[in-house]
Amino acid sequence: MPPAPAPRVPALLVIDLQNTLVDIAHRAAETVGAVAGLCGRARAAGAPVVFLQQRDEELVPGTEGWRIAAELGPRDPDLVLPKSSPDGFLDTDLDRVLRERGVTEVVVTGFATEFCVDSTARRALALGYDLLLVSDGHTTSVRDEDTAAFAAAAASIRHHNAIFRTIRFPGRTSRVLPAAEVEFGTHRAHAGGRPRASTPPDA
Repeated sequence: MPPAPAPRVPALLVIDLQNTLVDIAHRAAETVGAVAGLCGRARAAGAPVVFLQQRDEELVPGTEGWRIAAELGPRDPDLVLPKSSPDGFLDTDLDRVLRERGVTEVVVTGFATEFCVDSTARRALALGYDLLLVSDGHTTSVRDEDTAAFAAAAASIRHHNAIFRTIRFPGRTSRVLPAAEVEFGTHRAHAGGRPRASTPPDA
């Protein structure tokens, strides 16, 4: 008789939805609205809500632009972790706090699609987490002359949604769903799901 599948334990990651970045974002109001709804549902289900907050020369701690969009929170008992690179796991406590809470799947939202969202999503898979990318919960900047060589914002979002629907990491799942279809209850994972990765010695 095959072993029972492991439970799915999700956490919501909200990446860099800070005032300065929301101000330049494509479909900002719609994206923030979708993520706000997810925050409320995650809290109601008892799932961790983790805000990653970029700090650099343009996003200076304590300034209004650095602050997380007011519609989102954070609220008690949400977690806020500072970061300084596109990878939300690099030089942060993210992996540790997720493992302490038994999280097996990260539900990824935020800004910017091609940079922090992509980097954090791939690193989560590499570290052994399942991934759920929220198709209407991530966005990127409105294009101007400085970013004209980039793919159009809407095309970039569609591209990354398609990539994460088809990307394969052995023993993990990668899903893409709209916010309205995301659930935060603890569920049994599919048979043959990935084993939990062990905590690194220095975590």
